[in-house]
Amino acid sequence: MTRVTLDPAMLQGPFVNPIPKESEKQAALPSLGYARPLEKLAEMFHTTPEVLVELNPGGGTIRPGATFVFPNVLPASRDYPDDIKPEWRQTLTDLNVEARQPAGDHIVVDKSEKVLKVFDAEDRLVAQFSATMGSQHDPLPVGTWKINVVDTNPKFHYNPDLFWDAKKDDEKAMLPPGPNGPVGVVWLDLSKEHYGIHGTPEPQNIARTQSHGCIRLTNWDAARLALMVKPGTEAVFQN
Repeated sequence: MTRVTLDPAMLQGPFVNPIPKESEKQAALPSLGYARPLEKLAEMFHTTPEVLVELNPGGGTIRPGATFVFPNVLPASRDYPDDIKPEWRQTLTDLNVEARQPAGDHIVVDKSEKVLKVFDAEDRLVAQFSATMGSQHDPLPVGTWKINVVDTNPKFHYNPDLFWDAKKDDEKAMLPPGPNGPVGVVWLDLSKEHYGIHGTPEPQNIARTQSHGCIRLTNWDAARLALMVKPGTEAVFQN
């Protein structure tokens, strides 16, 4: 654990509260940001609001200058590559993502273990993340695929025709970017049409619920993975 004094940048929005459930109302928002500062701080320190409350009994006002106890996930380096877009650099900073990530040569998504593994060019395991993958309606597409595109802070094209649980009156909508969007802060598009690896607005549910077939990680792990891989990286999905 570590004690951290909050600064204004850590508490900067935009915050969206409440976030409407209807896709057409979400589409009208400028972003799908965090609902409140506590939620942002929880993702910044790779945990949940409930854990932060337990770590700080008695609490106090969340404001610049206040000091709280957090899990010590502060990165050793924020020296991100020069070609990274400013908004993605800010997202990486907000999520305390270490700049020096291992280079991934290929990844393996294992349904039985509920994990995504990253291997280097010598087939050594360099990272492993808990993951949500597939469901009875949308099973994991077993096979060998490739990462086509890494889209950071993505918008999300909601198409009800692709969701078995969509409401009958749902219409297509373009949802704005944000950590509380359906795919979180990053979308790694796969050569399997309509499938990808992405973040989530509900990190507490990773490896505990089912997905619509895609591979879902916490926002901070999805961001780390995005720094490890590149277009063309092989992705093996197995049971």
